[in-house]
Amino acid sequence: MSEHGTPPAVANKVAAVTLGFWILKILATTLGETGGDWLTMTLGLGYGPGALLLLGLFALTLLAQLRARGFHRGLYWVVILSTSTAGTAMSDFLDRTLGLGYLRGALLLVALLGGVLAAWYHSEGHLSVQRIASRRAEGFYWMAILVSNTLGTALGDFLADSSGLGFAASAGLIAAVIAATALAYRFTSVSRVLLFWIAFVMTRPFGATFGDLLTKPAAHGGLELGTGGASLVLAVLLVTGLLVQGLGGRTLSAPNARSRRGRAGGTGPAGSAR
Repeated sequence: MSEHGTPPAVANKVAAVTLGFWILKILATTLGETGGDWLTMTLGLGYGPGALLLLGLFALTLLAQLRARGFHRGLYWVVILSTSTAGTAMSDFLDRTLGLGYLRGALLLVALLGGVLAAWYHSEGHLSVQRIASRRAEGFYWMAILVSNTLGTALGDFLADSSGLGFAASAGLIAAVIAATALAYRFTSVSRVLLFWIAFVMTRPFGATFGDLLTKPAAHGGLELGTGGASLVLAVLLVTGLLVQGLGGRTLSAPNARSRRGRAGGTGPAGSAR
């Protein structure tokens, strides 16, 4: 898909949306789920203090990302990971500490994500996740990612715990939505921006099912690694993926060079607003 516009005012510092992007995204956000639970539940820090601590960590990593002069693969995925851990704690704080419940919490976050995207479009005139042409657009990009990861947590908890579907059926539903999104990207002209954010939100609870497999007791079909053990396994997988990506001749999620010329490419739901 082509995008027309002026060359970016800053270097493109976000990852291209490819198959590798989605694999690493699921690993990073699942690690955020287990890591956030390890901090707030296993270590007993609590949802409120945990959310504040993880939001502070997100702010520090985001500052480093904004100050960077170019794309740094490790730094980019550290920020993604920090949005996931903060999102887990924030969702639990809204749902449990404030007592909003999963459904009301998810609806609130849908409205918040819509507000962030509306402000982004009003400011920049587009919602492309492949053409981040200013510091301001980069800030909107990361705010939208933080909110969408938080929304994905709340939505996954609602489907698994409150909807009556249970873990298996909710995982199947989430997988079906992701598959439908991929098919819509391949065979329809539905807005790539809309498809990207649907996929981004839904891969969050999809990855959480993998986290459940690692953490749940063996009696419930899990591997019973606990939140600490599961976080370690996921961290190893994520680092391995990044090393393979960095050492391979073909980059899976390096910045799309075409986006520097005002065009969006890659594999997956992304592109310009229509």
